[in-house]
Amino acid sequence: MVAPYVAVTALSHAGLVREHNEDSLVIGPWTLCGTVTENPQTLVFRRGTPLCVAVADGLGGQPAGEVASALVVRNLSLLGPALDGEDAVRRGLEACNDAVYAAADGDPALLTMGTTVAGVVVLADSLLTFNVGDSRVYETCRDGLRQVSVDDSPPLRPGQRTTSIVTQTLGGSLEFQQVTPHLVGMPLTAGHRCLICTDGLTDSVPDEELDRLLTGAEDDGRAAFALWRAAIEAGGSDNITLAVLSVGD
Repeated sequence: MVAPYVAVTALSHAGLVREHNEDSLVIGPWTLCGTVTENPQTLVFRRGTPLCVAVADGLGGQPAGEVASALVVRNLSLLGPALDGEDAVRRGLEACNDAVYAAADGDPALLTMGTTVAGVVVLADSLLTFNVGDSRVYETCRDGLRQVSVDDSPPLRPGQRTTSIVTQTLGGSLEFQQVTPHLVGMPLTAGHRCLICTDGLTDSVPDEELDRLLTGAEDDGRAAFALWRAAIEAGGSDNITLAVLSVGD
């Protein structure tokens, strides 16, 4: 009998405008920091041990965003097996925030560096989503794609679809700021599917198009590639990092 599994297909790309990729990605023990994947990569894990999948987007316009995002995903990679509930995930994100500030305090070149983070922790029979900032987590459901994460951004004006303002991040300030992560738990079932991504995807591609591309693809690899291509065809104005997570039985 085949054991229940989780498959994660991901890619990270600088886009067409930015010189560097300040996004980072964690999938269990595997991290990808400040680099580019030419094609979607798929990893498969047996369900049971907590599995953390997350993206982090270094703050643009402030120094060393790639350092902050890499620091966070590497910490989450190390913490992964211990992230066995909401309290553990909350403490883990607070520890990541502490680590970003501590690193910045030790090096003037890193002062005010910061990052967003969004992701999921897959447990034996449940899923925890989390975020700080405006990177996002979606789930597919009967009525279409649904955003589960909560954007830390000011309310949008009528007709405004996106904003570059972020009201909460890990690090990012001269003085230490506590964070209040957004956490949502839900049952885990075979066929459960999530999209975890930075705003380089969501600022360029409306939710309706994300839904169409994700649900219309034959498999997760094609879906990930189609999502990336849509962001590139929309101008690729920011770094693009995404992961498509599927639960099998």
